[in-house]
Amino acid sequence: MRQRLLVIAPGTVEVVRCAGGWLCDRAMAGWDVTVLTARPAELRPLRILGARAADLGPVLSVPVHGPQPQALAVAAELYGSDRRVRELVRNALADGVSDVQLWGDLDRGVPHRLSLAARAFKTQALAAVAADDVTEIFGRRELVSL
Repeated sequence: MRQRLLVIAPGTVEVVRCAGGWLCDRAMAGWDVTVLTARPAELRPLRILGARAADLGPVLSVPVHGPQPQALAVAAELYGSDRRVRELVRNALADGVSDVQLWGDLDRGVPHRLSLAARAFKTQALAAVAADDVTEIFGRRELVSL
């Protein structure tokens, strides 16, 4: 059984810019990567990175049952602004998901060093969304306090 990474973001551009290389590295390591976005858009950039896409809305509107992902990555902006996203993250933590990463508006964090392959795939995904690259910084802001 493959390990699963669930990524939650406002849109495809944000994922590609801020976490694309990291999720590509995970996908190349054999992880099953699913990206849930609040604004579904073109799927090609996510496929370039080795991820599948789904609409976040339906996931937030019904309770999630079944196996939890082994890792969760969430845009800090969305975590801070949407009570349902915070609840989903807290439920995942309560169910034993220990690898929860935030990216975006963080006071501190750790940059992810992209593999050469991830850099190449991220470059292609960035071209597909016509966006500039940014350094990928991940951290664990106080998840419970927001």
